[in-house]
Amino acid sequence: MAAPSFQHISVLLEECLQGLAIQEDGLYVDVTAGGGGHSAAICERLGPRGRLLALDRDLDAVAAATARLSATQEQQSAAPSVEVVHAPMSTLAAVLDERGIAPGSVDGVLADLGVSSHQLSVAERGFSFVHDGPLDMRMDRSVGLSAADLVNESSEVDLADLIYRFGDEPGSRRIARAIVQRRSTQQFTRTTDLADVVSRALGGRRGAKTHPATRTFQALRMALNEETKELHALLDTALHWLRPGGRLAVISFHSGEDRVVKKHFARLASACTCPPSLPICACAGRPSIHLPARRGITPGAVELRANPRSRSARLRIAETLPTEEEPIGEF
Repeated sequence: MAAPSFQHISVLLEECLQGLAIQEDGLYVDVTAGGGGHSAAICERLGPRGRLLALDRDLDAVAAATARLSATQEQQSAAPSVEVVHAPMSTLAAVLDERGIAPGSVDGVLADLGVSSHQLSVAERGFSFVHDGPLDMRMDRSVGLSAADLVNESSEVDLADLIYRFGDEPGSRRIARAIVQRRSTQQFTRTTDLADVVSRALGGRRGAKTHPATRTFQALRMALNEETKELHALLDTALHWLRPGGRLAVISFHSGEDRVVKKHFARLASACTCPPSLPICACAGRPSIHLPARRGITPGAVELRANPRSRSARLRIAETLPTEEEPIGEF
């Protein structure tokens, strides 16, 4: 059976490759394989002694990444070892342990957060407020509740909270109230139906550059798929598996996710982990990571013109410290 079409433009591709400082005999893990764009680019830079693991919890992505990486290997005279695994990023430790990969032996880990172009464009996935489809939004359609379950069963308070927390939506209370009023007579099953209710609750936002339902759909997707929880699990795990000098690269598209990554990296890059209330350092600590690009990396003008969806992307990179000395090199 042919792999499903999974069109997705890899964001900050060259910056990721440079940030990971790929070695041809290294071991790399892409925990969000998607359509295989970043993974294929990594694969192309690996030699026969290199190894790549690509994870994704979306079965469509697993099929697409498998097909693309197989094609990439066929074009290489001496291809590296490649494996695509159906698994969420939060299970990284289990995936590596099952394959006999020891902590401290991975050269690089990449995470490209958010939703793919494929998931947005395929109506039956239920991520889009533009294309009518079932209100699903699950990254992994083999498990869990759908967005329809979340919208139809959550309390008004919980809906308002999640829409505000994950969507930065100032009109979250009005939206939650409108959803609850509507579902009292007819439950939600379709994406455009929900989008219409949200739009009316916000008065249409005439002149706005984005659709009124953008933030609500983002919030529902993030809450349903526990994306922030997945990110925390990855950050708590990935650095433990990197070798000294190994790198973790994370691309985020949401300000809340970027703050999580930024704060996590900043804490580990600090020599002192004492509470701010202490007048002097009492931990005698030292930083465990180095930040090659402290401010994060955003798309340039050329990429923005070619792919406007990349406008909110930010790449942050952490390098594990190999010795007491700071590593050399910034980019």
